[in-house]
Amino acid sequence: MKDPRDIILAPVVSEKSYALMESGVYTFVVHPSASKPEIRDAVQAIWGVEVSKVNTLNRKGKRRRTRGTNRHGTKPDTKRAIVTLTAGEIPLFEN
Repeated sequence: MKDPRDIILAPVVSEKSYALMESGVYTFVVHPSASKPEIRDAVQAIWGVEVSKVNTLNRKGKRRRTRGTNRHGTKPDTKRAIVTLTAGEIPLFEN
């Protein structure tokens, strides 16, 4: 079994994700090969909460042009997980 900390990479910090946190929905950047059951088990193992639903989405990396030359590159592709909890909350940003 994979380590839960290798599956959940980081929380998503945006206005939309903060608005969803109030209703018990959390957004994370996850490993690209992680499946929905692995994400659910990782969230339950790390924070000890009950997960009711996991939605995932793959985001394509943006295409960027270098400044000095005409070469193009891309930012890496990412995978996000939107996790809905049945009850409780995750203490993400506490001091």
